[in-house]
Amino acid sequence: MVKFGYSYEKRHDPSKVAKALGRELRISPKDAVEVCREIRGMDLEGAFDYLERVMDGEQVVAFKKYHKKLSHKKSVQGWHSGRYPGKASQAIVELLVNAQNNAKYKGMDEGSLFVRHASARKGFIIRGFRHRARGRVLASDAPTTNIEIWLGEK
Repeated sequence: MVKFGYSYEKRHDPSKVAKALGRELRISPKDAVEVCREIRGMDLEGAFDYLERVMDGEQVVAFKKYHKKLSHKKSVQGWHSGRYPGKASQAIVELLVNAQNNAKYKGMDEGSLFVRHASARKGFIIRGFRHRARGRVLASDAPTTNIEIWLGEK
């Protein structure tokens, strides 16, 4: 098994941050990277509102890194292409709730929490295959994603 830890570990006092880590989540790494980039630096309530609008299809997430062959969206501010990654948004909401509960346990002020750090990385690939005609097979691999969220106080 591969050792996996936080990438942001040695930069801050552990008593002033609350962490949450999602390992090997069955969501798209590309969608998770773009959603994490959007919520980084937001206050916690604003991040929850933003992700709820994304899941409802009202708010577009600008795809700035993985934007080739994507359609243009009129409602994206300062960018041209985007999507509505609902599955990744739902997984990140669950991690934000986990980090919020960790902050409550540490005694941090819930009204002043913001997303200090949010990152997503590729996890391992679950290999699979589908049988086809004449003895052939096609690969049907499923990606996984590792996400880490840090909350801090303003």
